[in-house]
Amino acid sequence: MKIFLAGASGVLGSRLTPLLIATGCQVAGMTRSPEKAEMLAGLGAEPVVCDVFDAAALEQAVRAYAPDLVMHQLTDLPDRVEDLAAGRAANARMRKEGTANLIAAAQAAGAKRFLAQSVAWEMSGEGQAAKEFLESSVLGLSGVVLRYGQFYGPGTYYPDGAALPDSPRIHVDEAAARTVLALDLGSGIYSLTDDGASDFVPVK
Repeated sequence: MKIFLAGASGVLGSRLTPLLIATGCQVAGMTRSPEKAEMLAGLGAEPVVCDVFDAAALEQAVRAYAPDLVMHQLTDLPDRVEDLAAGRAANARMRKEGTANLIAAAQAAGAKRFLAQSVAWEMSGEGQAAKEFLESSVLGLSGVVLRYGQFYGPGTYYPDGAALPDSPRIHVDEAAARTVLALDLGSGIYSLTDDGASDFVPVK
């Protein structure tokens, strides 16, 4: 399977990329950071440096790779948990405009499948509206939505296990492993959390 992975250099994507390749998938790993292209190549992916907000360049990149599946693991979150409140607008834009651009590129490239990251908790205001937009857009093209719990583990806001995020939560390594198992799911919304079932019963 050829997978175009948007967000390949992120905390989840960097774990997911080698797992996908180990299963025999070919992966184009998209990052907006030229500095991370070498890291993605080292993981075995074909690096693609592109900004999801540049719709024309994104469509060209996805068309050129001609993937079977486009995977949306993009977020725009600050490095520090203390800055989350200030970063909500940027992440909401990613879930709305970024999602719309990635879906349009996937459709233009003729990708058969689309899988996207969402969250397993309710938010308020713009954040919840962006979540609902993402999920309805993905379901509208018969795609798969994975609602992850809050990540903990190395590289996350909760790196050492001394403190854990509120439920719903999931260790980032477990999230990556279960994402690989989700590649063949039928269209729907599925929850990936520590306290949820691991047999991928759709939420809706």
